[in-house]
Amino acid sequence: MLCLSRRWLNGSIRARWMGKCMLVAMMLMLQCCLVLQSLWLSWHFCTWRFLLLLYWNSNQKMWYQGTVVLIFQPAEEKGNGAKDMIQEGALDKVEAIFGIHVAHVFNAGSVASRPGQFLAGCGSFKAKITGKGGHAAIPQNSIDPIIAASSSVISLQNIVSREADPLDSQVVSVAMINGGNAFNVIPDSATIAGTFRAFSRETFKALRDRIKEVIGAQAAVHRCTSEVDFDGKEHPSIPPTVNDPEIYELARQASVDIVGESNTKVSPSFMGSEDFAFYLEKVPGSFMFVGIRNEKLGAIYPPHNPYFSIDEDALPVGAAVHASFAHSFLSSSTRNLSS
Repeated sequence: MLCLSRRWLNGSIRARWMGKCMLVAMMLMLQCCLVLQSLWLSWHFCTWRFLLLLYWNSNQKMWYQGTVVLIFQPAEEKGNGAKDMIQEGALDKVEAIFGIHVAHVFNAGSVASRPGQFLAGCGSFKAKITGKGGHAAIPQNSIDPIIAASSSVISLQNIVSREADPLDSQVVSVAMINGGNAFNVIPDSATIAGTFRAFSRETFKALRDRIKEVIGAQAAVHRCTSEVDFDGKEHPSIPPTVNDPEIYELARQASVDIVGESNTKVSPSFMGSEDFAFYLEKVPGSFMFVGIRNEKLGAIYPPHNPYFSIDEDALPVGAAVHASFAHSFLSSSTRNLSS
């Protein structure tokens, strides 16, 4: 973690290292938390540009009452880095938070966000369905878990297609099936696993409960038993990312100051998830995309793609938006404290 604290008036700086790009601004009276996230080490240059901007601000005679702390958060991809930082006290006394993430769907030089529901909550499930193994030539002497698993997969699709409000976007996907290792042997058990997504905490919980119910019922219909695990250590559940309207508007105005009104977009909601949501459960805040797309450079592929690359000219945009947000938040807070 790289924490960078600016004391009120004297602009002193303290720092310590641990891990990944995140920016948190904490005020003495009205705290502000800024977070810069990256997926690859090369993107960390954006943070150092931001540090230069903070250093420039510290040499101006117009700094405001407050403290800015940079946090380098580890383990974002595993979904537990933010929770670890919260447990370490990163958000103690913080009252607002702002973060950004690169996005290939927006052109370099632009930013995008939206108030309210922005990114979906993400959960994973793994179900073991147990029957009774035997020879495939005499299935009457077995209890077939493959049939139960297959019926479970089909029935899980009905949750979204027949039970969910079409205006309340949800996803249930079974992405893994494993059962047996011989063509003529009915196995003792079969395993299915997948993911589920939703934009509200209520819908997210309802999906989880219904997945367990459907798998259990389908297993029972086929004389099998089931165990459903939602707490996998490799894929922990992540809540929906819901932007606070007031912090979103402040971040939007700060972005307009940097890239202009035409390059400050209202983003659609995305089914991707982000562990920044854990911060938003603790303090009001807003999350934003910074565009990195440039077709001339071949920067058109999404993260986790082997051809992924970025237009590095987008990096200073992210740095400048952070600095602009900090400037706006701290100055408005200072005015409120003075009035």
